[in-house]
Amino acid sequence: MTDRIPVTLLTGFLGAGKSTLLSAVLRDPRFSDTAVIVNEFGEVGLDGALIAHAPEQIVETTTGCLCCTVRGDIREALLRLHAGMSAGENGGFARVVIETTGLADPIPPIQTLIADPRLARRFALAGVVTAVDAVNGEATFDRHEEAVRQAAVADRIVLTKTDLARDPASRRDVGALAARLRALAPGAQVLERNAPDFDLRRLFDGAAFDPGAKTLDVRRWLNAEALDGHGRDHRHDGHGDHHHDPNRHGADIRAFCVVLEDPVPTMAFTTALELLIANQGPELLRVKGVVRLAERPERPVVFHGAQHVFHDPVVLDAWPDEDRRTKLVFITQGVGRAPVDAFLRAWCAAGAPAPA
Repeated sequence: MTDRIPVTLLTGFLGAGKSTLLSAVLRDPRFSDTAVIVNEFGEVGLDGALIAHAPEQIVETTTGCLCCTVRGDIREALLRLHAGMSAGENGGFARVVIETTGLADPIPPIQTLIADPRLARRFALAGVVTAVDAVNGEATFDRHEEAVRQAAVADRIVLTKTDLARDPASRRDVGALAARLRALAPGAQVLERNAPDFDLRRLFDGAAFDPGAKTLDVRRWLNAEALDGHGRDHRHDGHGDHHHDPNRHGADIRAFCVVLEDPVPTMAFTTALELLIANQGPELLRVKGVVRLAERPERPVVFHGAQHVFHDPVVLDAWPDEDRRTKLVFITQGVGRAPVDAFLRAWCAAGAPAPA
C-alpha cells in the first residue's frame, strides 16, 4: 500500500445513496485529492454529470455493466489516471473511488483489482464500502442476489435513509437489517449515515481488503471468478438489456431513457410521476432525471428515487451541459420502455397549454 494508490470500491444496490455519499466526500476539503470513476448502467448516464464536485477534481465516467467493463473501461480509466498523474497532467491524487452501478456484481471488479498485474503494480484495493438502503434493504436482499453479494464483500457498510425510521417499529426494522448485515459480513463496520457522530473519514480508515478475512461464500465467489471470469457470455443489445448470467442481472431488468423535447408543466409531470410510483413502485428499481419545467426552464430540477421512496427534488443553478431537454433514466424490473414513455408523454401533453 505504501507505493501504490489506494482504491476504494463504493457499491450498493440501486437507490441506496451511493452518489449522495460520494458527493459528500467530494465536497469535503479533506478529500480534495480524490479521483473518482463513476460506472453507470444504461444508455444515458446522469450520475457523473450530477455528482457535486469542484471543477479541478478528477471525475471519469464509464457506461455499461461493471462486470463486463471492468476489464476494459475501468481498467483503462485507472491506467489513464495514473499516466496523467505521472506526466503531471492532472494535478495528482492520493486515492481513487470507483462508484459501481447498483446492478454490479462486486466480485469481478474486486478480483480484477487484486489480480490484474498492470493494476496491482500501481493500485491497491483499500476496501469495499457498501451503501444499504434502510427502508428497502430487506426486500432488496430477498429479490436481488447482487445486493447480497455487495453487502457480503463489504469492509464498511453505510446504512442510509435511517432518518426515515422515526417510530419504534421502524427502528426495530433497522436493527433487524443491521443484524442481517453483520451475519452477511461479520468483519464489516456498520455505520449509520444519519448518526450524529458519522464521519466520512471512516470510509477510508480501515485496513486493506483481505479476501482471507471474508466469509467462505465470498472466498468461493472470488475463486470461481478467478477460474472462469474470462469465459462468461456477456451479450448486450442496443437498448441496454442484459442477457447474460442471471446471477449478475436477470433478463427482465431493463435500463432506458425517456427524453422530452419541450418543457413540461410542473403539475402534469408531478401527477404522472406519482401515479407511476403508486402503480409500479416495486418495479422501479431506480429512477433519476433532470427536468426542464415550463414554469422555470432556465433552472434544471433533479429528482431521484427507488421503488416507493423518492427524495425531494433539487433545483440546480445551471444546466450541467448544453443539452437542456428533460432526460429521465429508468432501471426497471418487468416494465418496458414503451408504456412508460407513452404514459409520461400523454400526461405532459395533457397539461401543456393549448397553442394560441
